[in-house]
Amino acid sequence: MNDTFMKEKPVFPLLTSMALPMVVSMLVNALYNIVDSLFVARISEEAMTALSLVYPVQNLINAIAIGFSIGISSLISLHLGAGNKEKADTAATHGMALSLIHGVIISVVCTAIMPRFLRNFTDDESVITMGVTYARVAFLFAVVIMAAMSFEKIFQAVGRMKITMIGLTAGSVCNIILDPLLIFGIGPFPEMGIAGAALATGIGQLIPVVFYLIVYNVSPLPVHLRRRCLRPDAKMGLQLYSIGIPAILNLALPSVLITFLNSLLAVYSQSYVVVLGIYYKLQTFLYLPANGIVQGLRPIIGYNYGAGEYGRVKKIYRTAMAMCAAIMALGTVLCLALSGQLIGLFSTNAETIAIGTPALRIICAGFLVSTISVVVSGSLEGLGMGVQSLVISLCRYIVVIMPLAWVFCRLFGAGGIWNAFWVTEFVTAGIALGVYHKSVKLK
Repeated sequence: MNDTFMKEKPVFPLLTSMALPMVVSMLVNALYNIVDSLFVARISEEAMTALSLVYPVQNLINAIAIGFSIGISSLISLHLGAGNKEKADTAATHGMALSLIHGVIISVVCTAIMPRFLRNFTDDESVITMGVTYARVAFLFAVVIMAAMSFEKIFQAVGRMKITMIGLTAGSVCNIILDPLLIFGIGPFPEMGIAGAALATGIGQLIPVVFYLIVYNVSPLPVHLRRRCLRPDAKMGLQLYSIGIPAILNLALPSVLITFLNSLLAVYSQSYVVVLGIYYKLQTFLYLPANGIVQGLRPIIGYNYGAGEYGRVKKIYRTAMAMCAAIMALGTVLCLALSGQLIGLFSTNAETIAIGTPALRIICAGFLVSTISVVVSGSLEGLGMGVQSLVISLCRYIVVIMPLAWVFCRLFGAGGIWNAFWVTEFVTAGIALGVYHKSVKLK
């Protein structure tokens, strides 16, 4: 299959054709996250709290899967752009093998730590029991998650975005269908409660893997998984981790932040913890279209950089920035106009809705400017500059927001934490622009 279209097709149609399938699949995936939470919320408020507390660890697993696979995708795109298919095959093969090893280790470790982890945030035994039950089932599928993400990024690296759209959509739709059946025991299915939600999620993650394997074996690709490419290659491993580890940290940092903020909010009321969990569910839905564009951006900016097409690299970057800004502007309007209704989707608790409505309106003040950090980070990852991307994420999730949240919490109470979000976005946007222009030297 010819991959030169990534340096020949006009930039806007190219980025749109690469991003649109990912936007669709990200929106479907976000819908699954929303629906999953809605069904869990129908079990009880304690079940929703358990899901909110498990979320940081679940996000960490996804971060490792996605982050390392970003390293795979970046190297494949750069080597294909430079015309070196042998190295592209080696990157794909080594990346897949290492991802599967990661999955085994993560499944064991995260399952083992969960009971003690949950006790750091709540003394409610029903919440702890539900959290442990959900985690034990969900974390069994860690290897599946790693394989799915690796295949996804391999297909994306060669421009097969529609394949990943179909895979992700099929998995999400399967999950949405199975959620009520397994949670509430509809028809021939047993009533499993929160364990049913976890099992539905796992089965939904397995569907894309099966689909990718079928497509890989029946459809030609510019890159292949080869047994001979498994021979030890320390340099390739180092390159994968030099991009993958910063990308993993980029994605894992929100989990660190959520855990930190939960520790601050839990002192005031469990409702604040629930609101934070609801916000991150909504944020996933709001940011995923922009992240879909960034996923379309990475392979083509890497390919063109590897091919020496620096003028196109600049144009791709600017076009992605404009597209993401439009999406985030729409997200801001929705949160301002419908904040109460959005929070009310996940809770009927009057206190939770009263806390969450102003919180969402305050936080969304930083959505539009966050476009800069999101696009710059994605561009740097696509160019193989993982460490520079990590600097931006460290500022966004640790260095700036944590001290601000701690100070604002003590000055203005629990509600002050919401203001730390938008202030951080403005500060980080300036840092991101400085890092990009210093790191990316285009002739």
